[in-house]
Amino acid sequence: MSKTMIEDLPHLRLNLLTGERILVSPHRSKRPWQGQVEKLSNETRPTYDPACYLCPGNTRADGSQNPQYTDSFVFVNDFSALLSDTEEAVMDEEQLLVAETARGICKVIAFTPRHDLTLAEMSVAEITKVVGVWKREFVDLSRTEWINYIQIFENKGAIMGCSNPHPHGQIWAVNALPEELKKEDNRQREYFEKHRRSLLSAYLEVELEKQERILIDNPHFVVMVPFWAAWPFETMIVSKRHIQDISQFTEEEEAALAACLQELCIRYDNIFSTSFPYSAGMHQAPVNSGPQEHWHWHMHFYPPLLRSATVKKFMVGYEMLANPQRDITAEKAAEIIRNQSTTHYKQQHDQ
Repeated sequence: MSKTMIEDLPHLRLNLLTGERILVSPHRSKRPWQGQVEKLSNETRPTYDPACYLCPGNTRADGSQNPQYTDSFVFVNDFSALLSDTEEAVMDEEQLLVAETARGICKVIAFTPRHDLTLAEMSVAEITKVVGVWKREFVDLSRTEWINYIQIFENKGAIMGCSNPHPHGQIWAVNALPEELKKEDNRQREYFEKHRRSLLSAYLEVELEKQERILIDNPHFVVMVPFWAAWPFETMIVSKRHIQDISQFTEEEEAALAACLQELCIRYDNIFSTSFPYSAGMHQAPVNSGPQEHWHWHMHFYPPLLRSATVKKFMVGYEMLANPQRDITAEKAAEIIRNQSTTHYKQQHDQ
């Protein structure tokens, strides 16, 4: 059966990084929608909000006062999910009730003092400074011997559970490799041991040759809709150079990543002329764990919007009980994103 015929029929796609499969059902993309419709927020935020916990000079919930920062601002989360001084303890009752304590450091990064901006509306130079902060924090946290993995991520938008609209992200440094990273670690290690090259280097070659899902291609990074994407407009950024983590970025790579982030986020916003929500984060090699040559740095974007600014994809039912399912194909999603202007819709309206 030809590839074209497969793409028109319900089919399963393999996620190379996890070994899991995604059900694609392209024939369902025209089904009527009478389900949940999200509220559309068209609020115009001020450049400074005196009630915001992240704006410069303001007092946070725990009583701490922010400095009058001019670029980015980093601090330990006032309501951290993990604590650095947690004592080791294990629970194991007949190998049925099993638990152990978790230890970590959770930080918040305010990307900019401007309350009204997002990555899509920041300049490449401003985003490059954020990338530099990510890199410095990664290097600094990796010096703590008990830390095994450092997760850099951003939740954008109330629909993604973001509790503060001020542009910011987080870093969680933890003492054990998280479950999603274990899957990717195993798959990348298995491929590298067999082929002596990284899994994502080989995958990049195929994607660049086909050009079906490529969105951005600059000298240092490729942005694409992965073949196995589960979320409607899911994307992935992969470094062209086989490097393990952000600490290895050159200054040129930092600026190139910033350019990718800005363009991708602008294209996202332009799809539905709204501030596009997402959860995004880097996946990179564990730290303090010996050689990790099988790892290849990459970054995932998981946006929930499906049909409009007010209709999102729900991962429920079959997705929760069996495996993820999507209607719009990765190729169609890539076409939609590619067709968006690289000028932000707000600037278009101002012209």
